[in-house]
Amino acid sequence: MTANAERERFDAQVAKALGDRRLQDWLEDFQRLGQEAHVEAMGELDDKEAWRDALSELRAHTVANLDRYVDEFTANVEANGGRVFFAGDAAEAREYVLDVARGIPTKRVVKSKSMVTEEIELNGALEAAGMEVVETDLGAFIVQLTGEDPYHIIAPALHLTLEQVRDLFSRESGEDLPAEPDVLAAWARRRLREKFMTAELGISGGNFGIASTGTVVLVTNEGNGRMSTTLPGTHVAVMGVERLLPDWEGLDTALTLLTRAGTSQRISTYISAISGPRRDGDRDGPDELHVVLLDNGRSRILGTKYEPVLKCIRCGACLDHCPVYGCIGGHAYSRVYSGPIGAVITPLLEGLDAHAELPYASSLCGACVDACPARVPLTELLLALRADAVQSGLEQQSWRAGMRGYAELTARPAVWDAAVRVAGALAQPLAPGGVLRSAPGLLDKWTASRDLKTPVRRSFRRRWRESGGRVDDGRGS
Repeated sequence: MTANAERERFDAQVAKALGDRRLQDWLEDFQRLGQEAHVEAMGELDDKEAWRDALSELRAHTVANLDRYVDEFTANVEANGGRVFFAGDAAEAREYVLDVARGIPTKRVVKSKSMVTEEIELNGALEAAGMEVVETDLGAFIVQLTGEDPYHIIAPALHLTLEQVRDLFSRESGEDLPAEPDVLAAWARRRLREKFMTAELGISGGNFGIASTGTVVLVTNEGNGRMSTTLPGTHVAVMGVERLLPDWEGLDTALTLLTRAGTSQRISTYISAISGPRRDGDRDGPDELHVVLLDNGRSRILGTKYEPVLKCIRCGACLDHCPVYGCIGGHAYSRVYSGPIGAVITPLLEGLDAHAELPYASSLCGACVDACPARVPLTELLLALRADAVQSGLEQQSWRAGMRGYAELTARPAVWDAAVRVAGALAQPLAPGGVLRSAPGLLDKWTASRDLKTPVRRSFRRRWRESGGRVDDGRGS
């Protein structure tokens, strides 16, 4: 997709989300409830800031020594009987998984929820090779049926109502199902159970990889993760190379904050630690384990000012606290990663020239930074990307001209004062109550989603000058 096409897609999705009153109300409720639960869950820790410091230091240390931990993790996975493949880009990762699948051979694939397999567009490659691919996380299963992309890192079907899911499942089942969560979940469970039992290949992501033991750790709230990784004869885990941790002590820190920041739980329902394929005497588990460590642009970030973004543990807390995400929704961002983390990581992985609009999808309020358990400095990184976009000439020319004009005005106090007086006089007839609800030119983007207070005819500077430094506030002062 070209840069212009991506910008047009972004603008269209923003307009669609802003125009959906039902969605706006739901996103507001979702974030309010999520933030309240987040505060309660994090407040249970004896010193949450100390925990955040510990996780930030742990992740920074791991990223700074990634070559060492990749080597250690790889050696231990192979010592456990597994195989490791380092994929330089998405194409290499897809081809490796396809080779594994063809070698079985595979007719059906069951998948546990994985954003990194979305990143490499794995499903499409497997389906093009004639294989059935079934997403087994309930949210991912729902959006797969709709043909949409995930709406949220943790909750892929966040944007859909119960009635929409009922209609979707009724169409798929050929039954008139009621809009009752238990009934709908039971139907999905029956549908997926048969898929689990007959799939030749199971694919998962990996929340963390423990270098000291070669263990892949999955964190889920549904049993589908264990079904996908133990019932098929072959398991492929695909994970970003930065998702490693040195040891189990580090996992304790990471899990303590991941579950609280992500879903406001003390611990997720299922924590699965996978150290190799089935061994003699094991009652279940795959005969083969393959771990794909994906680079796909991550190594380019190492050693740069953007390296701190690799500390992210994909908890989704930044989405739950971001006022911009709460307005424009998940589909406005690029296909995979949404919210503040998506606005940073997508341009870094796929190119700023293709996603120059994303760093501007932020108010820079810092709510994401306050919520991030790993202390990723998202606002600093967004500002750096904006600076890079300007330096590269990627920002819209109308904005460049407007900002230059603004800079010229603010550098000349007399001209600025005159412009404010003229703007105030012109705006008054159009803005009853001093609020402009529709503005022309560059300001239309602002007034499309918020009101704009009009300039006053007599500015503070003018009043100060006319009064000789004494301004009556109307209350005798």
